[in-house]
Amino acid sequence: MMTESDITPSAADRHHPLLKLALELGPLLVFFFANLRGEWLVARFPALTELGGPLFVATGLFMGATILSLVVSKIMLGHLPIMPFVSGIVVLIFGSLSIWLQNETFIKMKPTIVNALFGFALLGGLAFGKSLLGYVFNAAFQLDAEGWRKLTIRWGIFFLFLAVLNEVVWRNFSDNFWVAFKVWGTMPITIIFTMAQMPLVLKHSISTEAESEK
Repeated sequence: MMTESDITPSAADRHHPLLKLALELGPLLVFFFANLRGEWLVARFPALTELGGPLFVATGLFMGATILSLVVSKIMLGHLPIMPFVSGIVVLIFGSLSIWLQNETFIKMKPTIVNALFGFALLGGLAFGKSLLGYVFNAAFQLDAEGWRKLTIRWGIFFLFLAVLNEVVWRNFSDNFWVAFKVWGTMPITIIFTMAQMPLVLKHSISTEAESEK
């Protein structure tokens, strides 16, 4: 079983919470605005026409922003956050396939793959006595073992829900709607879900001072 000491946040994580948020959300915002202004970008930078249509241009810039985000994370935080790193690998693989084959399906399925991967990983980890969520949220708060277990179950199910939701949206709506939903739909839903977990977090929180005395 993972102990609380296994998930103690680093000093860099504690001192740069806003930087972590910006690095995680930045590439997604680049993707949204690049798709929104795809024609303008191509007009200003003709070389981007090699990538294809607006969604492919946005995908290429999304990949570049993701790489930059990971590099800055390594330099500023001293490590690569687990979720952005895994998501970044999938972005690079599926984004490259989308541009190379000129097939939008690959990049559209990226959120499905990533969310399903996280969901199954979290729920599967519990089967081996590991509350893996602690490694993701360690900079935000510290919980007792039971708290991490319950929170991991909830987030595991939530990630699977997001995977199904992405499939429904991209298969039934326009490209622009799907891209906008990734930012202005998925993000608010995730924030609301996160806030809904606060009673559980407060109930199972432990102080860092008490933990350091163990």
